[in-house]
Amino acid sequence: QVQPVESGGGSVQAGRSLRLSCEVPERTNDNWAVGWFRQAPGQEREFVAAMSASGGRTDYADSVQGRFTIGRDNVKKTIDLQMNSLKPEDTAVYYCAAKSVYFGNAWSFTDVKDYDYWGQGTQVTVST
Repeated sequence: QVQPVESGGGSVQAGRSLRLSCEVPERTNDNWAVGWFRQAPGQEREFVAAMSASGGRTDYADSVQGRFTIGRDNVKKTIDLQMNSLKPEDTAVYYCAAKSVYFGNAWSFTDVKDYDYWGQGTQVTVST
């Protein structure tokens, strides 16, 4: 069983930044496409950002385009979500998800149903 692990959540004021990290356990011959999703109280889990296994393709929800950036940290071996210009409506539990793909797969995935493994989530709270 693969358990992605998120870190970096917290409470900040609107306009500030946070950086979330996702560590996906390494397994021989595994290639992972990774996505970030979020869920606010009383709402469904929604797509935020995704990156292909190669890192060559990224996708973003319209609500975060231009403010959030997904990327690989090769030193920490994590997939990070840099969140700038945070708004109160960004408040949610943020989840990292991983999908096992074949080597060379260039797709990123934006649907909750696409992913095989999920982290426990990390809380992000943005106040006015």
